[in-house]
Amino acid sequence: IPKMLTRKIKLWDINAHITCHLCNGYLIDATTVTECLHTFCRSCLVKYLEENNTCPTCRIVIHQSHPLQYIGHDRTMQDIVYKLVPGLQEAEMKKQREFYHKLGMEVPGDIKGETCSTKQHLDPHRNGETKTDENLKKETSEEKQEEDNDYHRSDEQVSICLECNSSKLRGLKRKWIRCSAQATVLHLKKFIAKKLNLSSFNELDILCNEEILGKDHTLKFVVVTRWRFK
Repeated sequence: IPKMLTRKIKLWDINAHITCHLCNGYLIDATTVTECLHTFCRSCLVKYLEENNTCPTCRIVIHQSHPLQYIGHDRTMQDIVYKLVPGLQEAEMKKQREFYHKLGMEVPGDIKGETCSTKQHLDPHRNGETKTDENLKKETSEEKQEEDNDYHRSDEQVSICLECNSSKLRGLKRKWIRCSAQATVLHLKKFIAKKLNLSSFNELDILCNEEILGKDHTLKFVVVTRWRFK
């Protein structure tokens, strides 16, 4: 059987495709503009769009007034970058942990997950021998079921107050809500639309400090960037 032809490519040759046009570094939390599909680091793009409403690369107008609602996380691109650049993911996870510890905040579950995903499954009753596949599968299944029924209660939690400031909408009967810090603004929109029997969640805007929040923002992101000192 003939061997598959392989060709080595230097990282230098593809750097232009996996770096952010704004900071010239490798993409971190890759975020793509829906209109033109250009990709940037999320933090770079969000900061840029605070003063602009066009794509930094091609200058196309993303949206006249709410550009942050027309950008989205690009998981595929981020996976590619992490696979191509040695040590980048580990270095970024370390930076994130240090950042949250510096603020005295708990590290979000998805970051902590990176460190414990490779732990070995050992049975203390069998002198450290590895568990059988059958037992492991059974326990994993039980853990999965328990996890599914957890409804993200083991996540870091955030409490928010949903005040209605529009005469066109009625307020919620219970305006306080406690949920996972990993929930997004879009989750809140869908929740409110369901509670108020609206035909579409697109009729809603959610604001913090008079600023409309992008639908892909997690509540953790909102707390850290908009509410940290309040």
